[in-house]
Amino acid sequence: AIAMGAQKSIHAGRAKIDVNVDFTHKLCTSLMFPTFSLCIKHPNLFGGSEKLDVSWDKGLYDSNVLVAFRRPRPEWRPQQCFFIQHSLSPEIGVHGTPYDNFSRSGSGGVNLSKLAVGLDLSEPASSKWSSTTSVKFEHVRPMNDEGRLITRDVDGFPVTCSGNTHDSMVVLKQESRFAKANDQGLSHFSMQIEQGIPVVSKWLIFNRFKFVASKGVRLGPAFLLASLTGGSIVGDMAPYQAFAIGGLGSVRGYGEGAVGSGRSCLVANTELALPLNKMTEGTIFLDCGTDLGSSRLVPGNPSLRHGKPGFGYGFGYGLRFKSPLGHLQVDYAINAFNQKTLYFGVTNLASSS
Repeated sequence: AIAMGAQKSIHAGRAKIDVNVDFTHKLCTSLMFPTFSLCIKHPNLFGGSEKLDVSWDKGLYDSNVLVAFRRPRPEWRPQQCFFIQHSLSPEIGVHGTPYDNFSRSGSGGVNLSKLAVGLDLSEPASSKWSSTTSVKFEHVRPMNDEGRLITRDVDGFPVTCSGNTHDSMVVLKQESRFAKANDQGLSHFSMQIEQGIPVVSKWLIFNRFKFVASKGVRLGPAFLLASLTGGSIVGDMAPYQAFAIGGLGSVRGYGEGAVGSGRSCLVANTELALPLNKMTEGTIFLDCGTDLGSSRLVPGNPSLRHGKPGFGYGFGYGLRFKSPLGHLQVDYAINAFNQKTLYFGVTNLASSS
């Protein structure tokens, strides 16, 4: 997302309140949608350096509330974070309808209300590796655009794994990350493994993994960055758990999820950046992605019903303009159907008082 806006910090006793108003521009559209953010931080809740963070983000179509509580622990021990989170957002990546030769995605009338309660354990970083383990209970309820609970989409296919108005699951997640950077380039690798635990027989049992590998190399004044993202899920699944391919951060030139949505995915991104002067940088990029033929294995096969191709590529060029007030980004992308899309926006623009 591209954002610009204003921030205000207020100190109330020992607590700090941050208020943000952002005008967020998702690069697949030409409209600016306001996003309101409120964050309250308390550094010493019970007098023992316990930290409480409460944040609320509200957009035009989505919202997210997160309450996080951290107790002080020695640096050599795993850091604990208890959290409660509730989010509401449209499920466009899987249930959205592509149009304009797959360059845009419209609402499919399915929204997800998620409630999660859990615990994060962050292991002390060793060398260039870090890892986080979490366990959470998650309750997912699909809703239509009017806010009513639904069990089926507009075509009459189930939107939950259970077939009822909600899915429940306990998920154990392990994430490992490697990062290395120097003047000549960078290397990054991360892997997430999620396991649905059968605490109750009706709850989802699945294994889902995802990896991201990136390599950046400096070629004289230019910088080449390549990344590969992949993942797969086996076991129980609802359509909303499928991997959505297409859109910003995936395959540019396509709308969100407009390439496909499957049990597996593989996405490759390559971008070459070349400074034109002190304030301007030019880029050329190539993205491609595939669902590896796994869309038919998603319950209800929403990808086939919406005519998504399952494979796509996009290429183009862009400019980055740097200024003290922010960075202006312009990208021009062409997808496999020769549909041309112009992306633009302003990043890192904020004023505070």
